[in-house]
Amino acid sequence: MSGGHKCADAGLKFTYHPHGYEFRPREDHSTLFDDMVKETKPEWVNYELDIFWAFDGGADPVKLMERYPTRFVQLHLKDMKKGVKTPNYTGHEDTESDVALGTGQLDLPAILAEAEKIGIKHYYIEDESKESEQQVPQSVKYIRSIGF
Repeated sequence: MSGGHKCADAGLKFTYHPHGYEFRPREDHSTLFDDMVKETKPEWVNYELDIFWAFDGGADPVKLMERYPTRFVQLHLKDMKKGVKTPNYTGHEDTESDVALGTGQLDLPAILAEAEKIGIKHYYIEDESKESEQQVPQSVKYIRSIGF
């Protein structure tokens, strides 16, 4: 019995959060993430898209949501400092690469528009930098300024 099935039997839904390395392309252009989606049943397994980690792993968050519109139910909103090189398939990044939403490399308006289109239900602002106490309020202000 799978972990997703066990969770469902307990009244829970298993949700996986990719961390970048799942998006490393193979010779056939597929990824580990593609395999995970293909091999898991939607009634048992959801995915939470962390836009920072998808981008860090070389994936485009908008294209991921377009490709798998029914599999993502949650979004981690986290922006990446300009100049940080991608792709990085390690699943690790300097926490000082976290910047206030709207000041980094990610196209937040496009990402949020697609998230709304596919019906994302839960959004989380995440900031692990030393400046998070200052940056999170900036992020909230930015999200509101773009009508979200």
